[in-house]
This record gives sequence, structure tokens and C-alpha cells, in this order.
Amino acid sequence: MTSILAEQTAKAGGQRAAAPSAKRRARSILNVVVNGREREDVVPDGMLLLDYLREVVGLTGTKQGCDGGECGACTVLVDDKPRLACSTLAVQMEGRRVETVEGLTHGGRMSALQQAFHEKLGTQCGFCTPGMITAAEALLRRNPDPSREEIKEAMGGNLCRCTGYVKIIESVETAAAARKVAP
Repeated sequence: MTSILAEQTAKAGGQRAAAPSAKRRARSILNVVVNGREREDVVPDGMLLLDYLREVVGLTGTKQGCDGGECGACTVLVDDKPRLACSTLAVQMEGRRVETVEGLTHGGRMSALQQAFHEKLGTQCGFCTPGMITAAEALLRRNPDPSREEIKEAMGGNLCRCTGYVKIIESVETAAAARKVAP
């Protein structure tokens, strides 16, 4: 099982994204689609995607957990693939599509996956939930009928201190079943 951070670090040649520096003043124009809306923003080159989403875009569903790429609370979808927003520079999103947990709703209503987490009690304190839901969404997009083992593997990069994972896995199974019968 490979964590999202390990994949991102390998793709970056072993280098982790640097934290923003107060001395660094370079800025870039960022053109990105966030939750289906095209945006153009001027951002510091060292700004993390997590900070961009929360501070510039105003989407606070993506959480800052460990701030080191270990917990998965900051998981978002980039071109339908899970990515840790705490270890990704915002400028790396140029020309890409980013989806947060807020973008998974349908006309202000919860998606089947979000509804399943609610109904199956896949949340307790709720802090890890946005990352869990986006990781599960990525899984269900590439595999609409995952086995329990495939769910466990896909959720392996997301930590939860409250649930013990049983309810989270049941939530994903319920959402997968609901998608099969949805029109």
C-alpha cells in the first residue's frame, strides 16, 4: 500500500513542497478550476494548496491535520486523483481541476457518498471526514464496485482517531451500492 504522500514525494524527485517563506515575495498567476468554477488568482509561489483553498478561495472543508502529509485530512481531488493539499504547492495546480468536499454536493444536497457517511455514522468528531470522503470518491470513480479490501487500501492514507474504520468502510460500501441503483 502506497500512501499519497509517498507517491507525491516520488514524483517530485524526493523533494517535499517547501512551506511558504516570509522572505519569498515571488508571485504567480494561477489559472485553476476549483469545484467546477474557473479561477484566476495571484498567489505567492510558496503557497500550499491547502492555504490557497482555505484562505484565498474560502473553502474550509479541507482540513489541516498533521501538516506533514501523514494523516490525509487535507485530501482533495486533482484531476480525479487524491492529492494531499498540505504538501502540494498551489502553483502546481495551473491548468488543473481541483475538487474539495464542498464540490461533491449536488445543488446544495449531499452526494450519495456524503449521505452514506451521515447515515452509517462514518463520522464521529468529523475532522477527518472531508479527506475520507474525497479519498472514497476517487476510489468510486475509478472502481464503482470495490471489494472491502480495495476500500481499505484506498482509505489507507487517511487516519481517523475516533471510528475504528468499520463505519467508514460500511459508508463506502453503502455509497457504492446506492450508485448502482441511482438513475
